[in-house]
Amino acid sequence: MDVRSPDATVTPTDDLIQDLQKQLERRERHLLAIARLTAALYTRTNLDDLQRQALHTAIDTVGASAGSIILHDPATNKLVFKYVVSPSKEITQRLTGYAMDVDQGICGSVFRAGQGRITGDVAADQQHHTETDRHSGYTTRNIVTVPLKTMDGRAIGVMQILNKVAQEFDEADLELLEILAAQAASAIETARLHEQAKVAQIVNLIGDISHDIKNMVTPVVTGAQTLELMLQGMFEDLDAGLAGAATAEAAAERVRTACLAVREFYPEAMMMTYEGAQAAQDRVREIADAIKGVVSEPHFEVADVNEVVESVIKPLRLVADRAGVKLDTTGLGEATRAEIDRKRMYNALYNLINNAIPETPAGGRVSVRTALAEQEGEPGLQIVVADTGRGMPEHIRARVFTDQAVSTKPGGTGLGTRIVKNVVDAHHGTILVASQEGKGTTFTIWIPQKQPEVA
Repeated sequence: MDVRSPDATVTPTDDLIQDLQKQLERRERHLLAIARLTAALYTRTNLDDLQRQALHTAIDTVGASAGSIILHDPATNKLVFKYVVSPSKEITQRLTGYAMDVDQGICGSVFRAGQGRITGDVAADQQHHTETDRHSGYTTRNIVTVPLKTMDGRAIGVMQILNKVAQEFDEADLELLEILAAQAASAIETARLHEQAKVAQIVNLIGDISHDIKNMVTPVVTGAQTLELMLQGMFEDLDAGLAGAATAEAAAERVRTACLAVREFYPEAMMMTYEGAQAAQDRVREIADAIKGVVSEPHFEVADVNEVVESVIKPLRLVADRAGVKLDTTGLGEATRAEIDRKRMYNALYNLINNAIPETPAGGRVSVRTALAEQEGEPGLQIVVADTGRGMPEHIRARVFTDQAVSTKPGGTGLGTRIVKNVVDAHHGTILVASQEGKGTTFTIWIPQKQPEVA
C-alpha cells in the first residue's frame, strides 16, 4: 500500500507552477524585447543606430556581458567587427574594425552554414578563434552565435552574444537571438539600400551640377576670347594709326577710334565674367552640400518668368552671335508671373537655349515665347523654346526625357534634358518636345501659376 503525506503531492505541484511562471516571465521578456527592437529598428535608417539598438537589446535580454555585430565585406571576403559592446572602452576600440577570414572561427562556421549555435565552453571548442581574444584582451567563456540573414535567406554576417552572467546559454536564448538577428539583418539591409539610393541621388545631382557649371563657363570663355580678339585688333589699329598720324590731334583721334569698340564691350565682358564665376561658385557649393548629403528642396516665390528668360539670354547672346544665330524674345507675353524656383527655372531655360544654339545653323533662329495658358482648367504659364535647327530623329526624340537620353552633340552627355525634366517635375508641370529633322525642335513647358500646397 502506497501511503503518502499530504505535503508529498503539494510540493511538486508548487515547483511546477513556479517553473511555469518563470518560463512565462522569460517568454514575456523575450516578446517585449522583440517588440521593442521591432519598433526601434523600423524608425531608424542609420546603420550605426541599427546595430547599436539590436546589439544592446540582445545583450540585455539574455543577461550577457558583451556582443558584436560582424558583417561580411564582399570586397575582401572578410568578416568585419562593425559594432562591439564590451566591458571596457579599450576592448571595444581594439575589436571594432577587426577582420577575419570567412573560414575562421565559430563566426565563419555559422556564417557559412547559416545555422545558429551555442558554445558552452569555448576552451573546449577547437573552432574558437583564440586570436580574437588575444587581439582584444577579452576572455570569452561561452557564446551564442547566430547568422544575420536577409529576407531572401542571404547571409550578410553574424551576431555574437558572449558570457552570460547568471547561468549558461540555453535553447530559449538561441531561439530569441535568432529572431532578433533576423529582424536586425532585415533592417540593416534596408538601411544599406537606403544609403545606396541616397548615394545614387547625390551622384546624379553632382552630374547635373557639373553639367550646369560647364554651361555657365561657356559665356565666360566666349567673352574672354572675344575680348582678346578685340584687344589684338585694337593694338594693331593703335600701332598703325600712331605710325601714320601727321599731328598730335590726328593721333589722338585714331587712338579714340581704335579703342571705341573695346570701350563699349569690356563692361559687358566683365559682367559676364563676374556673373558666370559667381554662378559657378554657387553650383560648386551645391556639390559640397550634396557630398555631405544635403539636397536642397525647391524654394518657390512669385516672380516674372520673363525676367528669368532675359537673365538667361544676356550671357548667351554673345555665344549665339558668334555662331550666327539670332536669339528672338519678341514673343514674350505680358503678366507672366508665377510661383517658381528662380534658380532651378534659370537652369532649365539655360540648358534648353544653350543646347539649341549649336544645333541651329548660322542664319537660324532660337525663339523664346511665354504666355498665360490653362491646362485642364488650371491657370498656368506656357514657355516655348523653339529653334530652326537640324531637328532630332524620332528614336532620339522619344528618349529625350528618359534615363536613356543621349546627346547628338560631340562630347554631349544628354544630361541637359534630364535637368530640364527634373525642374519641370519640381514645378508640378509638364514638358513636350516636337521635332522634325531639317526643320527644328520645339520644347513646350507648362507650369501652374500657383504651386500646390505640401501636406
